[in-house]
Amino acid sequence: MGRIFPTEVLTSRQMTEADRLTVENGTPGYSLMQRAGKAVVAEIIEACQFRKALVLCGPGNNGGDGFVIARLLRERGWAVRVACLVSLDDLRDDAAHAARDWRGGTLEFEDVETAADELVVDAVFGTGFRGQLEEPVTGLFDRIRVSRSTVVAVDIPSGVSGDTGEADPKALRAALTVTFFRKKIGHLLLPGMAHCGILTVHDIGIENEVLETTRFALKENVPAVWRAHLRRKRPGAHKYDYGHAVILGGARMTGATLLAAHATLRIGAGICTVLGVEETSVVYRSYLPSLIFEPLGSPRELAARLEDARRNAVLIGPGAGQGDPEGLREAIIGACASGRDKGIVLDADALTVFQFARDSLFDSLHGRCVLTPHDGEFARLFPDLDGSKVQRACDAASLSGAIVILKGSDTVIAAPDGRCAINVNGPPELATAGTGDVLSGIVLGLLAQGIPAFEAACASVWIHGDAARRFGGPGLISSDLPDLIPATLRELT
Repeated sequence: MGRIFPTEVLTSRQMTEADRLTVENGTPGYSLMQRAGKAVVAEIIEACQFRKALVLCGPGNNGGDGFVIARLLRERGWAVRVACLVSLDDLRDDAAHAARDWRGGTLEFEDVETAADELVVDAVFGTGFRGQLEEPVTGLFDRIRVSRSTVVAVDIPSGVSGDTGEADPKALRAALTVTFFRKKIGHLLLPGMAHCGILTVHDIGIENEVLETTRFALKENVPAVWRAHLRRKRPGAHKYDYGHAVILGGARMTGATLLAAHATLRIGAGICTVLGVEETSVVYRSYLPSLIFEPLGSPRELAARLEDARRNAVLIGPGAGQGDPEGLREAIIGACASGRDKGIVLDADALTVFQFARDSLFDSLHGRCVLTPHDGEFARLFPDLDGSKVQRACDAASLSGAIVILKGSDTVIAAPDGRCAINVNGPPELATAGTGDVLSGIVLGLLAQGIPAFEAACASVWIHGDAARRFGGPGLISSDLPDLIPATLRELT
């Protein structure tokens, strides 16, 4: 027992199924509840300097965990008060058992006053919460906010959906959230992620074998998911062993292209060539001496430049502009048709130009294609999709036949075969112009090296976030990022 660091992420229903299978296999539900309570108490003792606690218990198993926590804290000499949302007579099964073992009085939510020197343990509702918070919960939560009490959440802050990350406006923001067996989707998607504070996962005796029965398909995007696919340059290799990446260069917004090209080279592509109008050659050649520039009369000529099989990955979008939307669409469809083994990255204008012609795009895409929309571009290309961010990204990947990177502080990466990952390592400093261009360049560089598209997308998003973290806080601009990539790569490989 203790903290664990798994990659799998579950829905609320899958977690319920994992609990059920564990009980069916001979572990009493009350044993799981006691282990959960011990895990929370261990985290509280390690992290908090308090000696007083107010434990808020709900009507279900989350409330049962709360009663266990209250008993264990009291055994450690804490002054503990318990408030229960329902009458103890209304509790059932393991929750009722835990309440009996508490052997102490309870308060009604309406009667509770709070204080800043008293730790609040939120064990009201768990990951299966649906609907909206209501009185008397909302009134008590308001008083807790006013008192500035420190909150520890059991499983997930009450009012946050375990499946979507949606949060009731009255939900408390926890300083620490302790969950069990595996993280849930709501822990990683905004705004739920922001309500969780520090999140820890604990083993409570559920065997890993039940994961296959729950049919999970979602992971947290961490290096364990894709690290084995990264390539190190080996003795005797030459530049073409690591791919020839091509970028359709912007005529006016040359900075976007340059940011992408710089990142492509830093991530390890053997060669990077920008194809653009002759007037921009001095810009591209002077900024990066290691970058190759070739004049291109029109985007329509792009497909012909990709006939060389060594040119195995292409990026279209950053700085491309929409002055010739028909020509840009033709260039993209031609690039996709140049070979199903070529990596294709489409970003920014390359997505927007298909707002009213998306079927022609989807008919052209294949499994080595990666789309990198932010929310606005996503809405234009997939206007009919709704649901959680995970659901929308997965549906978009299935509909388009491409890998989809739905960007944001909680970026979701989805594949047409149902695989999906949530990335949460990106710091807020990434909210500045051009960082998306850097990301698309990283994806291009990894595709050029022959890395599978889903793993390349996942690795790119994480490396992008880690590079930003290395900058160390305020002041980050997008042109800082490419030169921070090598330090991340050294640690990974």
